[in-house]
Amino acid sequence: MNIHFIAIGGSAMHSLAIALQRKGYHITGSDDAIFEPSRSRLNKENILPQKMGWDASKITSNLDAVILGMHAREDNPELAKAKELDIKTYSYPEFIFEQSKNKTRVVIGGSHGKTTITSMILHVMNYHDRDIDYMVGATLEGLDNPVHLTQENDFIVIEGDEYLSSAIDRRPKFHLYQPNIALLSGIAWDHINVFPTYENYVEQFKIFINSIVNGGILVYNEEDQTVKELAETTENPIRKHPYHTPDYHTEDNTTILDAPEGELPLEIFGKHNMNNLAGSKWICQHMGIDEDDFYEAIATFKGASKRLEKVAETSNGVIFKDFAHSPSKVAATTAAVKEQYPKRKLIACLELHTYSSLNADFLKEYRNTLEKADEALVFYSPDAVAIKKLDDVSEDQIEQAFQKQGLKVYTSPENFEADLKNLGFKNAVLLMMSSGNYGGLDMESLKELI
Repeated sequence: MNIHFIAIGGSAMHSLAIALQRKGYHITGSDDAIFEPSRSRLNKENILPQKMGWDASKITSNLDAVILGMHAREDNPELAKAKELDIKTYSYPEFIFEQSKNKTRVVIGGSHGKTTITSMILHVMNYHDRDIDYMVGATLEGLDNPVHLTQENDFIVIEGDEYLSSAIDRRPKFHLYQPNIALLSGIAWDHINVFPTYENYVEQFKIFINSIVNGGILVYNEEDQTVKELAETTENPIRKHPYHTPDYHTEDNTTILDAPEGELPLEIFGKHNMNNLAGSKWICQHMGIDEDDFYEAIATFKGASKRLEKVAETSNGVIFKDFAHSPSKVAATTAAVKEQYPKRKLIACLELHTYSSLNADFLKEYRNTLEKADEALVFYSPDAVAIKKLDDVSEDQIEQAFQKQGLKVYTSPENFEADLKNLGFKNAVLLMMSSGNYGGLDMESLKELI
């Protein structure tokens, strides 16, 4: 097949392009800007566009399909040409479904934990040499591309994002996969630019549950009351398997799971990750991995990229970075680090970077999320607020929203970096939470602090 990607540089789009190239398809693509690591990865596969920008002449009748990324606008000239030539145009999730119609589709959904749970499942399958197809939103040790597609594999595991599919397909991605087996980890309001009310956001997960094929399976976190209510009240004729956080404890900065065959030391930590582990175990069992084999494999799981990732460690201190930015993730991550290192000073830094986090009406959702931190620093860029065309947010508003005594708020990258580096790091844990880079902070330079 000849397939063209409009907006090939996206994190998911470029991984799909690489997967299809490896499957034997002929791939072309375009974008107005491509950043690392997408640029290097596309270049290595010889599918990096020779020049940036949109070019309608790339769209010809020789194409079998066009895949449209979320980054591309509705008035994109290449999209217009594809419509003119009547070339089938797919959103990313539509094409994933097309590739998996004859497979058992396992879809991991939820406001938080889905990347980690998907990564846990893939780690267990890889550990036991079970070849499956997959699509995950993070890099994982042992897997060189986050997307893998074949003709022959029976299972595909898909991270089910609730964000919109494309500029011309306003459905949430996870509505398109029609899972045979689904997992729902939790619901916490997010993406308020798309889902303006909590009720509207919850409705998307109700639709997701109803999209499970008749006779399919729903694995759900019964500790989340909203998830539990949706699961128990659905009229979809499916089998349901609730899960909850297993018993565990910490010893000398190590988390130990109380497994059926005895104590099991883990590489990961935090209550939220123990809950994720319980969900992934159920999914793996439905995919043919017995309990003992699951525990053997999960003991070696070190986590997904950018999810509580250890950057540096000395006898003096530890540095973690985490993709956490939504309120539920910030609270869970901060609590997890404090639980793992109860005798160390926890310095928690958060960048407000997303549309939701910089919205004045949404800020109140961050109340008490940094409560477990001994030192709490919040950075945001007024320029980012302006770019997103939001109302101005003041430092006082942020302090009022978080309700954290001693909270320090910064809008200057230089002041943030200077004050951070002046803090005492003896016997400390530094937690950096952001989907951005704090206005250009060199993370490598932080290693000198511990």
